[in-house]
Amino acid sequence: MSANEKYDVIIIGTGAGGGTLATEPERSEPYAHAPLRHEPRIQELYDDLKRIGHNPFPLPIGVRLGDDKSYPQPDYVMGKFDGFPDPTESKADAHVCAVNPALEHNNVTLLTDCYVERLETDASGRAIKTVHALHKGQAAIFSADTVVVSCGAINSAALLLRSANDKHPNGLANSSDVVGRHYMCHNNSAMLALSKHPNPTKFGKTFALNDFYFDSDDFEYPLGHIQMLGKSDAEMLKGDAPAFAPGMALDYMAKHAVDFWMTSEDLPDPNNRVTLNDNGEIVLQYTENNLEGHTRLIAKLKGMLNELGCQNHLFPCQAYLGKKIPLAGTAHQCGTIRFGKDPKTSALDENCKAHDVDNLYVVDGSFFPSSTAVNPGLTIMANALRVGNHLLRK
Repeated sequence: MSANEKYDVIIIGTGAGGGTLATEPERSEPYAHAPLRHEPRIQELYDDLKRIGHNPFPLPIGVRLGDDKSYPQPDYVMGKFDGFPDPTESKADAHVCAVNPALEHNNVTLLTDCYVERLETDASGRAIKTVHALHKGQAAIFSADTVVVSCGAINSAALLLRSANDKHPNGLANSSDVVGRHYMCHNNSAMLALSKHPNPTKFGKTFALNDFYFDSDDFEYPLGHIQMLGKSDAEMLKGDAPAFAPGMALDYMAKHAVDFWMTSEDLPDPNNRVTLNDNGEIVLQYTENNLEGHTRLIAKLKGMLNELGCQNHLFPCQAYLGKKIPLAGTAHQCGTIRFGKDPKTSALDENCKAHDVDNLYVVDGSFFPSSTAVNPGLTIMANALRVGNHLLRK
């Protein structure tokens, strides 16, 4: 790909980084592989939850399995699988499962070190004519019949706002004034419990619990989702600890740590938004909401700990960005270019095409009208495949 070339489709984006549950969606066929087996201490937790009347379920994990189909190999890969880069490419992530296979085709080109400054429309304002970018610091212009934006909910909104013109004075595809608004990122917390017995687990992120997803016995509204996390270690805990904390204490905590992640829904608020300042820099404004369910979810987990062979307290875990994930924790970003049937209240139609621009699509988490209470990644992937099929049929 080079400057001033014409393409069929341009995709603008950033690199990343079993039927019995009420929350489980329908699927056309079973999973291709059996769930990852739980390591011994995690299996104990799973069994204890079942014993006290809960319904844990295996987490689908994106991992390329080794020769032993019941568990990925080698173990050292799984020891740093959650939240770390993986040079072995054992993670079945977008890089491994989508980008690399796509690059095997002669009609696909990936540009890195490329910053898209703005999208320029034709005189009517109904079609994108050119994509203006900086590629390795040099100005570059591209054009295509279809432009697909997938930069993440923050940067996609910022790109459309930067692309304002006479036909789109409030930002491209923004006659509804929703572009940048309704930013959501979930109410997330990472917590560490201390097991009464050592926890030598390499990878603990193999089950979750949705018993409180819709409500609980003492609260009629949704609380959210609980799942296990990858195993913390002493080095990760050191970032949380005061400077005078002895290394032996941190090592003891790490060897007994059981790591949990909790997600509750935050609600779409038009004042939680992405804007640009006078210098064109991104400004993210966000006020937390819908916190009571999340507080109750933490209390539900804490109330189970004695039954799970853990001490009856939880430690906030900064290793996963904080006890209550702060504004900088944007991994679950969504909602800033919502889709819908009404052009007055949404920026995209049901196929994620802009209402106002005939050849512009947005396929990242921006399209979400609400955030649910689970990681948005699989929904983003599924929707991108759906929109891709729509484009093929055009």
